[in-house]
Amino acid sequence: MSAVLSGSIASLVAGACTGLGALPMLVKRGFGDRTRVLMLAWAGGVMLGATVFSLCVPALAIVQEAGGSERQAALTVALGMLAGAFGLWSIHRVTPHQHFGREREGPHAERLSRHTLFVLAITLHNVPEGMSVGVAYGGSEETGFAVALGMALQNIPEGFAVAAAMKADGASLGRSMGISLASGLVEPIGGVVGALAVSLSTAFLPWGLALSAGAMLYVISGEIIPETHENGREQLATLSLVGGFVLMMLLDVMLG
Repeated sequence: MSAVLSGSIASLVAGACTGLGALPMLVKRGFGDRTRVLMLAWAGGVMLGATVFSLCVPALAIVQEAGGSERQAALTVALGMLAGAFGLWSIHRVTPHQHFGREREGPHAERLSRHTLFVLAITLHNVPEGMSVGVAYGGSEETGFAVALGMALQNIPEGFAVAAAMKADGASLGRSMGISLASGLVEPIGGVVGALAVSLSTAFLPWGLALSAGAMLYVISGEIIPETHENGREQLATLSLVGGFVLMMLLDVMLG
């Protein structure tokens, strides 16, 4: 139960960092699209680094340490990632939501307000992040801390991007900052689910890590990259994403 408690608390702290990222809105009410893209792409790079170094690599090692071959390890992680990506895709198909700059998606989306749809989209985005923290704590304190720190660091610029986008879309300052904070506070839901699943059976650990990796990779490729590559921002977004990836790699090596 200590791993469940640690994973739950860590995912809560990491999620709350979205509110921390929104604080610059108190100093300057308006930020350009360039800054928002830079922050969101950086967050995507950190997520990508966590997917590789904190989820996939440990999952491969766990299978082999349990007596599996390299082929078995690769097959386990591959199937887990595909399941995670397909699962999140399926949830997107039945949940109404909308990303800024894109059309409404999901059934009955036209019945909900634009801001409600945006909140739902961010919720779908953040639950897998929380799950990755919870599952990682089931592996070890070191891995869990590295993933939690990475998610916290990516939630700060992500929280800023959410608040800035909401403000630019006409929301009040208080509403923009409130939604930014709330978007991260759904992460503990994923954290509890991930930690509980791993606590029930250690055999689930590599699968849980792989599932989280697949879901996060889906978010990066399906949401973050398309949103940051609009309006001629491809080069800026790519460099920022690489910077976030390198930061997460360094953190994982130094802390893991």
